[in-house]
Amino acid sequence: MTPTQVITEVRRLVSDSSVPVRMSDTLLLGFVNQTLKRVANLRPDLFSTIGDIATTADTTVQTMPSDSVRLVEIFSVTGGDAITEVSRETLDKVLPGWRAEASGTPVNFMRHPRSPNTYFLYPPPTSGTTVLAEYAQIPTEYGLNDTITAPSDAYFSVVVDGTTFLAASIDDEHVNSNRAKLFLDSFTQGLALSAGSRETTDDEYAGLDKEKVS
Repeated sequence: MTPTQVITEVRRLVSDSSVPVRMSDTLLLGFVNQTLKRVANLRPDLFSTIGDIATTADTTVQTMPSDSVRLVEIFSVTGGDAITEVSRETLDKVLPGWRAEASGTPVNFMRHPRSPNTYFLYPPPTSGTTVLAEYAQIPTEYGLNDTITAPSDAYFSVVVDGTTFLAASIDDEHVNSNRAKLFLDSFTQGLALSAGSRETTDDEYAGLDKEKVS
């Protein structure tokens, strides 16, 4: 999908297809980009990307790239062995001095529970170390005819609902304010329902009663 396709549908829904239009393409394009960022906050899993990321040498504390919403997973040293996730509290108890150990090839990573873009590597990486990681990426700013790469085309109606909510919020008279809420509810429910469907698609039991099949 492209922002132009979204805007065309939004204009139909807010009855703004006749020339001269009430809202410019530039204004609606801004609403499309705002909607995508709202989707990323509510469903960061829809913006997942996997790639090599640089590390900061000689320190256990690491940060994700600037375009990251949150860390999803650290898989391995690039071109090397796997990096397994462990509990920081457990490592503190078993190996209290782990933060002060010499730099080397990381074998473990730990999440920071209060900072989704901060994580720890043990041992601290040497200079030039990169890791293969998955993270949720902040949506880019799209132009009118750019292809929206995330979320997928399956979420076209959700993006339309979210954009229509923003457009209707400034366009409707006070007596019609519930119409904006209607699209907001459709937007949030669409994201919630798609998240719920993962239980029936991403699990080995595919939505079956686990107690009955175990």
